[in-house]
Amino acid sequence: MAKRTKSGLKHLRTSARRRNANAGVRSRIKTLLRSGQTEAEHIPQAQAALDKAASHGIIHPNTAARRKSRLMRRRTAGTA
Repeated sequence: MAKRTKSGLKHLRTSARRRNANAGVRSRIKTLLRSGQTEAEHIPQAQAALDKAASHGIIHPNTAARRKSRLMRRRTAGTA
């Protein structure tokens, strides 16, 4: 059952705003990771976006570290 108190309704509104904003950040990260696999100049941008999202609590810090590690592994495997 949804919250119907005044503060509960406010919480639902703020949660919806945060969810929409965070979805954009997650989408941008995915795009940068895909482009980072094909173009080396996008790797620093992808790493920065992952670090920023982790520091803001949008994704878990371990998730950011894992994705950065996998990105670098794919890049180094492709050049060897």
